[in-house]
Amino acid sequence: MTPAEDEHLTTGWEPDLAADDTLVRQAVLVHASWPVEVARAAGRPWRSGPRWAGGWIGDRGALTNPVVLVQPLTRPEEILREVDELLPAHVPYLLISAWPTPDLSAYGLALLGHPPLMVRFAGPRPASDEPVVEVREVRDATGLALAERVLVEGYPMPELEPLTTGDLLGPSLLRPATRVWLAFVDGDPAAVAAAHLHSGVTLVEYVATLPAARGRGAGAAVTWAAALADPARPAVLIASDDGRPVYERMGYTAVERWTAWLRPGREATSGSSSR
Repeated sequence: MTPAEDEHLTTGWEPDLAADDTLVRQAVLVHASWPVEVARAAGRPWRSGPRWAGGWIGDRGALTNPVVLVQPLTRPEEILREVDELLPAHVPYLLISAWPTPDLSAYGLALLGHPPLMVRFAGPRPASDEPVVEVREVRDATGLALAERVLVEGYPMPELEPLTTGDLLGPSLLRPATRVWLAFVDGDPAAVAAAHLHSGVTLVEYVATLPAARGRGAGAAVTWAAALADPARPAVLIASDDGRPVYERMGYTAVERWTAWLRPGREATSGSSSR
């Protein structure tokens, strides 16, 4: 049973391995695709390689610039140096790893925690007595600007104020692989969610509800719309521990815990421009 000395033993993280080798691999790859998609849509710098992917989406906000590891972090100084080439010192970024990492505090990063990766396997939405909420798919620049405003105010992301249209959601974001929905309560925008289809799964992202609309089913309504963007695909997301019970009621299962680090942006110099 012992393999030959020169036999390659698949780890599950080789760059040329099929995306659907495991569900966790699919989840890693769709998360890595997301910041690239958002940055590219806004005409901003991004990088996607065999070890990590990320995008410079904005200068402000702890969650604005995700950097997702595509392989276990075995050479942190080398990888973080590459990330610094994309994201200058004044720009914050969120480093996401599907694996435990070494202590990165010596590199100026702070450990945020170990949020659960959650999966909802393909299948229709079950019958529910939740209130009926109007949900509209965003299809133009006007709707995208409204979705962006709901996201920033609902999450909330006060550090992104004052918000300029396009700071987060670039005009070319809407395409078959990336869709956005708004929920309306009493005719007013109330909640937002996005779906990104890649590597055979659907990533549910940018879920936010305005404070005045919470508890009225708006957040669940847009989350369902995103999760069922392609009913034949599993839906994946990273939840907080507080949000985990909400997703569990929707049929999501916690698969494992990932690791999240934050590199806070340093004070920008007077010559730095806002992105």
